[in-house]
Amino acid sequence: MPTPQPTAVPAPTGVPLPASPDPVGIERALARVTHLVGRVRQHERPMAVAGLSLDRAAAAILRHAAGSDPLRPGAPAARLSVETSPATRQPGRLEKDGYVQRVPDPEDRRARRVRLTEAGPTAADRIREVDLRGMRVAPADRPPEDLRLLAELFPRVVGDFVARAEAGIEP
Repeated sequence: MPTPQPTAVPAPTGVPLPASPDPVGIERALARVTHLVGRVRQHERPMAVAGLSLDRAAAAILRHAAGSDPLRPGAPAARLSVETSPATRQPGRLEKDGYVQRVPDPEDRRARRVRLTEAGPTAADRIREVDLRGMRVAPADRPPEDLRLLAELFPRVVGDFVARAEAGIEP
């Protein structure tokens, strides 16, 4: 009896999926998303809508700090998988703008932690709301099944990439 050959499985939208994984296509799509997200315009426009003038790193750190206890300045860099040096400079900018304050670290008297001021959560919420509006508009024409699949797979794929990067696994 012949071995069954893999066949294309229809996606929820009726577009056939490839019978085998396509790492080249995945890489191209991720590179394109990375490029689009990295464009200055893609950051400046949402910041203007949110009424803020934060650079990309400061906005990411503010959003991250909004969901946690007071952090050491390098902690967001590790959690966001970004370079430590630029990320550790951001609390100074955020403090100057009134979104965070530095407080003593209860575990190390020489160290300081960063915690949000009253203005911090409001600014983080404005950034998040503008970002969510974009996420609602971009895929608005996709069928609900596509969106459910994306919501399930995308965080898992990102987690895989983060785990590889943090483990120092080279391609």
